[in-house]
Amino acid sequence: MISTERRAERAVLVGVIHPGQSDTEVKDYLDELEFLADTAGAVTLKRFIQRIEAPNPRTYIGTGKVLEIAEFVNVNKVDIVIFDDDLSPSQVRNIENSIGCRVLDRTNLILDIFAGRAKTSYARTQVELAQYQYLLPRLAGMWKHLERQRGGIGLRGPGETEIETDRRRIRKRIAHLKEQLEKIDIQMSVQRKNRSRLVRVALVGYTNVGKSTLMNLLSKSDVFAENKLFATLDTTVRKVVIQNLPFLISDTVGFIRKLPHHLIESFKSTLDEVRESDILLHVVDISHPGFEEQIQVVNETLKEINSSDKPIILVFNKTDIFTYIKKDDDDLTPVTKENYSLEDLKKTWMATASNLPVVFISAKEKHNIDELREILYREVRKIHITRYPYDNFLYNSDHTDN
Repeated sequence: MISTERRAERAVLVGVIHPGQSDTEVKDYLDELEFLADTAGAVTLKRFIQRIEAPNPRTYIGTGKVLEIAEFVNVNKVDIVIFDDDLSPSQVRNIENSIGCRVLDRTNLILDIFAGRAKTSYARTQVELAQYQYLLPRLAGMWKHLERQRGGIGLRGPGETEIETDRRRIRKRIAHLKEQLEKIDIQMSVQRKNRSRLVRVALVGYTNVGKSTLMNLLSKSDVFAENKLFATLDTTVRKVVIQNLPFLISDTVGFIRKLPHHLIESFKSTLDEVRESDILLHVVDISHPGFEEQIQVVNETLKEINSSDKPIILVFNKTDIFTYIKKDDDDLTPVTKENYSLEDLKKTWMATASNLPVVFISAKEKHNIDELREILYREVRKIHITRYPYDNFLYNSDHTDN
């Protein structure tokens, strides 16, 4: 019997240590790139890292490192080489010619994952728009090899003509996709307005921090959740009731470092759920060694979409898998972040984020969810009673009876 199961592609990852970056920081970036590759269906065989002062205009990394990668690719039958940074079309072509296999950069990999994860027609339209916006400025470099091939007497020009034809087609397709999205945006905006004046809470956070799991727990729904990056592309909205207080909660696409601007633009309507929400539930994976940088990435993205001034509840998730390195009493080396216990982090964040409600939970193990619900109730109620002043008496009465 012949197996029809698709073989996982074999990949190697390439990272660069730029001036001012540490080895640990780049390792963290490549950990995430490997997770992205795994999400896309590739198996990572090896990582290559090079410290450079400035990118090589032809191959991004040094020629010696390119030859080293080429040898490994040839011996181990590697299908794809993935760079953690964006490459120009000419760099991709030069590297492919040198190593003999396909080359992707980080953005291209993310777009591929988005294309595989998009389930609804709306999400597919958003992804297609992002793909074309990524492709358009790269056309010139992709056609340069044809210009060289056709540069003889009587053959000058077809390359340029062909690229202009493709540009027109892509621009026309981009315009059509934008029109489609604008129509859907209007429909979704009407839907949001038709959800009455209920307080709206949006789950935000880095990708794979457990937003969908928490959404399922709070709303008792069955939103798709998986230990993969970008498991959720489409926004899901559910009604939640805590102590007779109703509100809406929405799950949104996760943020990620180095997220291209055109991706943010393409997912404008998804992010409108964040823009038009009343409260943000910022979910953080406390078990991730780089969670503080992930918080910063999310905060910067919220600023970019003009949503950083909303009330925020900081939810540290995955306390069930949090680990730390306990120092011996006679160890005189300085305490680092890896030595902080969960209690240390709780004290630290309770102090540094004193202007924000902070809670530590495990959505998977349903630990400390009652405290989260109590905080949600309190924050939602602050906004709810401004819209329904009469309810203030009712909710005060409920708490008195309890």
